[in-house]
Amino acid sequence: VLLPMHFTSRFRSITSIQHHTINENCKTNLNIFNKILSIIRLILPTINIFSSTKSVIKQTKNLSNPMFKVFSLNIALALLATSTNFSPITAFAMESSTATAAKSYLANIPEGPPDAILGIAEAFKSCTDENKVNVCVGAYRDSSGKPWILPSVRKAEERLLADPSVNKEYAPIAGDAKYVDLALGFAYGANADLSKIAGVQSLSGTGACRIGGHFLAKFVPKPEGMDKVPIYIPNPTWGNHMAIFRECGMDIRRYRYYDSSTNRLDYNGLLEDLKEAPNGSVILLHACAHNPTGCDPTMDQWKAISDLVKEKSHYVFFDSAYQGFASGDAEADASALRFFVNEGHNLVLAQSFAKNFGLYGERTGTLSVVCNTPEEKSAVMSQLKLIIRPMYSSPPIHGSSIVKTVLTDEALTKEYYENCKEMAERIRSMRVKLVDMLKSVGSTHDWSHVTEQIGMFAFTGMNSDMCDELTSKYSIFLTRDGRISLAGLNDGNIEYVAKAIHDVTDGKKIVT
Repeated sequence: VLLPMHFTSRFRSITSIQHHTINENCKTNLNIFNKILSIIRLILPTINIFSSTKSVIKQTKNLSNPMFKVFSLNIALALLATSTNFSPITAFAMESSTATAAKSYLANIPEGPPDAILGIAEAFKSCTDENKVNVCVGAYRDSSGKPWILPSVRKAEERLLADPSVNKEYAPIAGDAKYVDLALGFAYGANADLSKIAGVQSLSGTGACRIGGHFLAKFVPKPEGMDKVPIYIPNPTWGNHMAIFRECGMDIRRYRYYDSSTNRLDYNGLLEDLKEAPNGSVILLHACAHNPTGCDPTMDQWKAISDLVKEKSHYVFFDSAYQGFASGDAEADASALRFFVNEGHNLVLAQSFAKNFGLYGERTGTLSVVCNTPEEKSAVMSQLKLIIRPMYSSPPIHGSSIVKTVLTDEALTKEYYENCKEMAERIRSMRVKLVDMLKSVGSTHDWSHVTEQIGMFAFTGMNSDMCDELTSKYSIFLTRDGRISLAGLNDGNIEYVAKAIHDVTDGKKIVT
């Protein structure tokens, strides 16, 4: 082991000439090396390899011509390679032409920006303030501020662990077919005609959006004069949407969704922007509990949106991350999605079980496409598999097995709906308590928009300066758009948070 290292080091010190000179002669040197190697193999039985190698290295020091030094060293390297079969020596002969290129491309890679939300979570962890509060992350916490595994989920998992027939084999490309059917029934309704819905298991909602975006970018006809399929995304929206669909090769465009002058849905702006969009655009809609605003259209407004989408021949992409978690009623939370299906839209649905089943780390979801015929479904399924196979091959099975176990057992299903309702009711109670507490600590602002919103988040209307002050002065960690995760509030910190919000908003506007 030491001999190759010794000669490698010696080679670097002896050949202290211009790098480009070595590059120009590298192939020649390699040819010489190989010829010398052939000759040495012929005379190998008659020489002492290590003695000869040592002698060559010693004589090399006395040579003044750099190329002679290289030639002499080739002899030494060939002797060593012959005696030890040390194959990396041949590769080393080419190092001088490749090392610079390899180092150069890595050295020029820029540092990427940190993820905004995950960066805030890390800052919270490192904060030493005993009063610190995390109202940033979109994950449920119980009344003591701890992560909560749903009892129905825990029981399902215990059954899986106790079942000797359960294994860790690969899932098919499209995932567990039984799980997919149950998940689609959960979303589209127990009576949905699954013979016309193409569905695959996905890596939660993020993976579903990525598969769906790739599919639409590939198969949706591009509007006249455009080289990419446009997708209209609400402003604001979940922070990852733009990056996902941009990576899919789609043309990212925005439509108005939230009116900061009223802290409510910008319904007229939404309709105007969808009407101005080129015919045949993709429209991303949040199925319920819009993230981050918590503002959902009414059913009458959903009907008008559906009519406009039909008029403009747009394509609908629903992202459903909070079914059941939003209101506590999974059937009610699916109303908009099911209405659009009944209206005849060939929509795409990204479905996640992270929030409503608490399976954040299990990456469990589906991507589905509503087709017109079983034949269309078959063709779409084949294309979805072609997208998935080179992307991640097949999905993880533990989370999907939990969902399948819950939804195939009547008692567990009933318990699950009760668990989901419990989460939703705690979130709803935090909305009311926060607004009541703000009033009690002296705030004169109208916070009614917070109680009117739905889902995990409250879109407060606070600007970035107010949010920064909450963090720097009170160690309350939140995103800079004023979004608060109500799951981070509890009876032990809500007064502290309310007083802090009052302090940073007192005498200032929370509308624009």
